Amino acid sequence: MNRCESRKRRRSFSPDRGSPEPGVLQPRKSNYQEWDVEDVCRFLRMKGLGKFEQLFRDEKLSGAALPFLTDLDLDQLGVSPLGDRLKLINCIDTLWQNPIDAKVFNDPIHGHIELHPLLVRIIDTPQFQRLRFIKQLGGTYFVYPGASHNRFEHSIGVAHLAGQLVKALCGRQPELRINHRDILCVQIAGLCHDLGHGPFSHLFDGKFIPLTRKDLKWKHEDASLTMFEHLITSNGLEATLLSYGLVLPEDLKFIKEQIRGPATRGDRVGVDPKGSEWPYKGRPREKGFLYEIVANKRTGIDVDKWDYFARDCHHLGIRNNFDLERFLKFARVCEVGKRKHICTRDKEVGDLYNMFHTRNTLHRRAYQHRVGNIIGCMITEAMVLADPHIQISGAGGKIYTISTAIDDMEAYTKLTDNIFEQILYSSKPELWEARKILNNVLCRRLYKWIGQTQPAAEAMIEQEEFNELANQIAAVAPSTSLEVKLGPEDFIVNVVQMDYGMAEKDPINKVRFYCKNNPNRTIKIRKDQVSQLLPERFTEQLIQVYCKKSDDQSLQAARKQFVQWCINRDFTKPRDGDIVAPELTPLKPDWNNSDGDSDDSNPWDELQSQRQANSHRSLAKAFD
Repeated sequence: MNRCESRKRRRSFSPDRGSPEPGVLQPRKSNYQEWDVEDVCRFLRMKGLGKFEQLFRDEKLSGAALPFLTDLDLDQLGVSPLGDRLKLINCIDTLWQNPIDAKVFNDPIHGHIELHPLLVRIIDTPQFQRLRFIKQLGGTYFVYPGASHNRFEHSIGVAHLAGQLVKALCGRQPELRINHRDILCVQIAGLCHDLGHGPFSHLFDGKFIPLTRKDLKWKHEDASLTMFEHLITSNGLEATLLSYGLVLPEDLKFIKEQIRGPATRGDRVGVDPKGSEWPYKGRPREKGFLYEIVANKRTGIDVDKWDYFARDCHHLGIRNNFDLERFLKFARVCEVGKRKHICTRDKEVGDLYNMFHTRNTLHRRAYQHRVGNIIGCMITEAMVLADPHIQISGAGGKIYTISTAIDDMEAYTKLTDNIFEQILYSSKPELWEARKILNNVLCRRLYKWIGQTQPAAEAMIEQEEFNELANQIAAVAPSTSLEVKLGPEDFIVNVVQMDYGMAEKDPINKVRFYCKNNPNRTIKIRKDQVSQLLPERFTEQLIQVYCKKSDDQSLQAARKQFVQWCINRDFTKPRDGDIVAPELTPLKPDWNNSDGDSDDSNPWDELQSQRQANSHRSLAKAFD
């Protein structure tokens, strides 16, 4: 529709409010974009909105114009009552919310889900299909045989849940004026939020890139934005986006801001008419709650987590304690200060703690599994060794390595988990050492587990010290002599940060709740108002230590050095410390078991008793 022409005259439009005539004919074509003016009028009569029929005839509004029709347009055409405008907009929105050519996906987690044709068009591109070949949990698949799912199905699940939440808010609160553009953009952001993941998911941007490109601050979200742009341009989807009513480049900015956040934090971008700072350009402050659906930077409660909690628990065989359907039922947008946020009922606070407990359980039992972590380290070592020798062609035939492929999306599209087999089955002599490491992974010849410890809350290790921990352990000299001397290169130290997603903070403190008696007023709920059994602290560090050597003498020396290092640093006693180093653990008094009701004997006490018994036997023999 030509908005300029529609605004030349403002009419007072007040049609009769009669009921639709019986036997109303349906539009002659199933695709609304092919409707002429009479088909549009038939649709209005079929929906009981025949009073607007003459208006649409006068303005010659065909089906192709419907996606561009806004609340402002209707107001300027003379539809003055807000209720009438909302009825028209909501009625027209049903055409693309549930299009006749939607595609049905049979998902093991969410059942049969329908996706809009525009989302299907994005799915059917090489850039998105690439996600079929990237494991959701990376090296964890080598520990949990069921964890074979990929980023592909997770992304489709997130798009589905994003649509469920935004549509629920739209239907529950029409005054929010959520339109079809908002719904499509939120779903597209959910669909494309993981486009930038590299081989073995978080292993690539969490371990490999920091080792190979140390001066580069890069996350997979950065690549998701670049890959999304490449997907749109290389597949010529601009016209398709426009045909479904999206406005370029405004809606593309909105999609990218949902994935990565504001383009420039701290700068005065997207300032609203009131003059106060608003960091986003894609949508105004009044629709700021839309940024809390796919990747919620404020509370961490978003549909991305909901899908991977449910999907990962399903494939790992771990129980999921969070009920996302209840959140969808109780989600509501409320005013909090000068902004609008997605809130939930006060009685749901316990379920939200269950959600973060599920997150912690998944990290403790699967994502940070000690065997999965060392397999990830070995795969990373192999990729670092192979990096200079792998050639990937990009735009214009330019050749890239594994680590530089992130600079060219044509090359990056070709980089998936298949790099494992590419190295493993290569005949290049320069890849011999990398092939050996990957073959050891397959044959389960892994670096050996030494132990795990934890620093006190006030003495957690800073990021700057991580690379020095192997040197510290290698430099330790236990009180007992060692038969083997190990160097820093023989140790691998993995520092795991465990929290509820917001470091030492309780994320529920950021959540706002509403009560049944007054759904428009929000409240905070303190932890002590929920339960006395909730965590006192919300962050801790786990220090996992491995040894690359596998002979018994080296392992015995490594364990003693590790126990002595824990003593020196005042860390917690390793679980098997009394077994692997019974002569060292008594040197730290607070490591001794002192529970009066414990029936377990102390290995140190057993050792002392055995030595006394041997002494008595020797003395008896001397008298004989």
